[in-house]
Amino acid sequence: MMRIKQTTILYFTGILLLTAMGCSSKKDDASSVKTSPVNVAVQTPAVNTDNSLTVTGQVESALSANISTRVMGYITSIKVKVGDRVSKGQLLVTISNEDILAKRSQAEATIASADAAYKNAQKDYERFSTLFKQKSATAKELDNVTLQQQVAKSNLQSAQQMKAEANAMLAYTNITAPFSGVISQKLADEGSIANPGMPILVLEQNRELRVSAEVPENEISTIKMNSPATISIASVNKNYSGIVQEISPSSMPTGGQYIVKIQLPAEAQNTLSAGMYATVNIPVKGVKAVNNTEGILIPVGAVQNIGQLNAIYTVSESKTAILRYVRLGNTYGNQVEVLSGLGQGESLITSAEGKLYNGVPVTVTHK
Repeated sequence: MMRIKQTTILYFTGILLLTAMGCSSKKDDASSVKTSPVNVAVQTPAVNTDNSLTVTGQVESALSANISTRVMGYITSIKVKVGDRVSKGQLLVTISNEDILAKRSQAEATIASADAAYKNAQKDYERFSTLFKQKSATAKELDNVTLQQQVAKSNLQSAQQMKAEANAMLAYTNITAPFSGVISQKLADEGSIANPGMPILVLEQNRELRVSAEVPENEISTIKMNSPATISIASVNKNYSGIVQEISPSSMPTGGQYIVKIQLPAEAQNTLSAGMYATVNIPVKGVKAVNNTEGILIPVGAVQNIGQLNAIYTVSESKTAILRYVRLGNTYGNQVEVLSGLGQGESLITSAEGKLYNGVPVTVTHK
């Protein structure tokens, strides 16, 4: 029995020694694998001390027209397509005009009949006027002839007006460009029925673009005419200097939003297109804007989108990356305002030469 016990003790002792050696080997292997530091560039964010108002807007043409007709009829032809440049007076659309041509023919026939009746009444008037002077006709007879002459003249004028109306309606069946510009939209096709006032084409004058922005009613009083403005167009990644040229006096059509028009400089006219979205920053010196405080500005490229949250990376004292969730405010060109999550004077990572994650060692390069 003693021999069996000694053998059992030796067996379990050997197992414990082997396990301890294996764990020691794993620890040595784990300690030998180290994460290489990621080279990162850090920057101390600037403080936004400018008292300014930032709103969103859209590039639009200063001169735009919905091309429509005043008559009902089938669209027989559309001479242009979207993107075509047209000149003032150029034919754009034709509408069926058979019924108007028929009315004009009727008016012309009525004019011929009324003209003959008027000429006959005019001769009777002249003859009876002579007879009355010769005392061969009574005043009553002259009055009757005079009345007939006036009625015939009125009938002739009425027929002529009917023809003029037909000609005017006929002109609406050939729709021409009211000014030179570019066709931006085509809202109907050949064969469709055109109703009075129904837009068929949209014509815009691209040589004079501006930005239309909506300003809340609690901030409209801070904006003045001819104030400078900075317009950021994200789609072309450019900033332009503009001037406030129009402030709407009423917000009734836009539900509490006042429309402000900002003039674009000449260099933007050939670069931008109507419909592009814009961010407009208007300084409001001397007046404290509602939506502006002394915030922290960081580069837009430093923000990470994690689901529906915004985050940035900072550097800890032990030189590791720390993920922080932040709440963002207004965007100023290529910078965005941080409302919470980052303190003044703290540095953030703006770029990295490798994959960043929470806790990864970093090698810091200051910008």
